[in-house]
Formats: sequence, structure tokens, C-alpha cells
Amino acid sequence: MGTGPLKRIDPLVRLLLVAIALASVLPVGERWSGAAQAVSNSAVFLLFLLNGLRLPRAEVIRGIGNWRFLLPLVLWCFGAMALAGWGLSLAVGHWLLPLVALGFLYLGTLPSTVQSATAYCSLAGGNVAHSVVAAALLNILGVVITAPLFSLLAGSEAAAFDLGGLEKVAAILLLPFLIGQVAQSRFGHLVREHRNLATWMDRISIAIPVYVAFSGAVREGLWSLVGPADWAVLIGAVLLLLTFAFGGAWLLGGLVGLERGDRIALLYSAAQKSIAMGAPLASVLFGPATAGLVLLPVLVYHLLQLVLSAPIAARLNPR
Repeated sequence: MGTGPLKRIDPLVRLLLVAIALASVLPVGERWSGAAQAVSNSAVFLLFLLNGLRLPRAEVIRGIGNWRFLLPLVLWCFGAMALAGWGLSLAVGHWLLPLVALGFLYLGTLPSTVQSATAYCSLAGGNVAHSVVAAALLNILGVVITAPLFSLLAGSEAAAFDLGGLEKVAAILLLPFLIGQVAQSRFGHLVREHRNLATWMDRISIAIPVYVAFSGAVREGLWSLVGPADWAVLIGAVLLLLTFAFGGAWLLGGLVGLERGDRIALLYSAAQKSIAMGAPLASVLFGPATAGLVLLPVLVYHLLQLVLSAPIAARLNPR
């Protein structure tokens, strides 16, 4: 009976909580930070290689043609949400550490989740096919859009993004994805045949950068720098952004005249944000200490979006 509530928690969430707890009590030492970052980069490379092997090219090509659905989705995800994150980062800058406040802008520029957006779309009775393609395309775009968009809105002093940063993103995120797409016809069946193993490899590849990032933040005094009042402001701001994300995405679907199934698909693809992209990209863009602080809003948003998505799905699907 005692393990019931724990089993209902998403496995990725459990793994992320373990990574944060482990980093809090047993962080990577300064001496080993370089090696830990190399392991983290390798895990990110593997994650995007698996994504390339998993995502059928035919689905991407088929989904690209539905611009009535995709155009408002892309504009909401990388336009409205990025601006909302930017505005919140300025608003909470008076109460939170600058790097934590900057994390709201970083959160706003991230693409959607893939697995959970699709799962909740299915539970709500939405168009699952459109949800799969939409979330996949947003993540492909996120590889090339998120970092420069974040740097543009943050300003070069706060988040410089130069040719070196672009090369790191291309080498660790884009290159393995393209390799996976090219090798899909030969090796893609391995991912499909060993789905559970591939899923756990995904989760571990996300948890490792989180552990490394939070280790750096803990070494810099994370838990003494962020007190109860800071957490209250952080959670309140995340709830405000969630309200804007879900409410605005639902209204947008109605304004552009989408059918109910497509509107539900747009809701989850547009409002959810991806820790699967956020944690690896943060480990590439920022130093270990910086990444842990910037990721705080992303982690809180990820946990709360899962809590919010289930009752919304139940309300949208009377069955």
C-alpha cells in the first residue's frame, strides 16, 4: 500500500528527483567536474542518436504539410511562450537570483515534450498522430532555434551564443540526430524491438546532465542561496506561466478554427515544455554551476505540467 503513490509518479520524474537528491548529498567534486561533463555530453549524444533512430522520417514529412495546425503551434511555442518567459524573468528578477530568473526565459524558449504530450493527448481524446508529429518537429526545430533565440532575448552579456556555441550544439545534439536518421533503415528496428531498454536509456541520458548540473550548483551553495521565500516566488511564477500556456494554447486552437481533436493535440504540444531538451542543452550551453540554477524553473514546470495535464485530459474526454 505504501508504494502505491510512488508507483503513480512518472518514472522520469522519479529518476530526476533521485538525481537531484544524489547531487545534493554526493555532488561531483571539482577535481572530477571535467570528466563528469564529458560523461554528460556523451549521454546527450546518445539521447539524440536514439531520437534520430526512433522518429520515422515518413511521419515528419507527412506532418510538415499541415501548416494550419503547425504554424500557430510553432509561433506559440517559440514566440508567445518565449516572450512570456522573458517577461517573467524580468518580473521575478527583483526576488530571485539572476540565474534562476534567467531560467524562466530559457524555459520559454524550449520545445514541447514528446512522450507525455502524446500520452495526455490520447487520454483527452485528441488527434494522436498530429501530436506525435508536432512534438517531434518542435524538438527538431528546438535544436537549432532554442539556443540562439534564448541568447537573442537574454542579451549577449547574459547569455552569449557565438560560433563556438553553435558548433557545440551541432556536434552534441544535431549531429547524432542526423546520424540516427541516416542509420534508421538499418538500425531503427533495434530501438523498436527493445523499446523498454531504449526508454530507460533515454531517461538515464536525461538524468545524467541533471545530476552533473546540480552537482555544480550544490558546490556553489544552491540550497543556501535559494530559500523558502525564493521557492514560493519560483513556484508561483511557474503556476502563472502554466496558466498562460494551457489557457492561451486552448484559445489559440479555437481562434484558428481547429477541430476538437487537433485543438487538443495543439494544447498539449504547445503548453508542455521538454526537460528532455532542457537538461541536455543547458549542460552544453552553460557551465556546471550555472546550468543547475538555470534549470530550476524548467524542473518545477516539468513536474507541475504533469500534475496539471491529467485532470485537464479527464475533463476534455467525458469517457
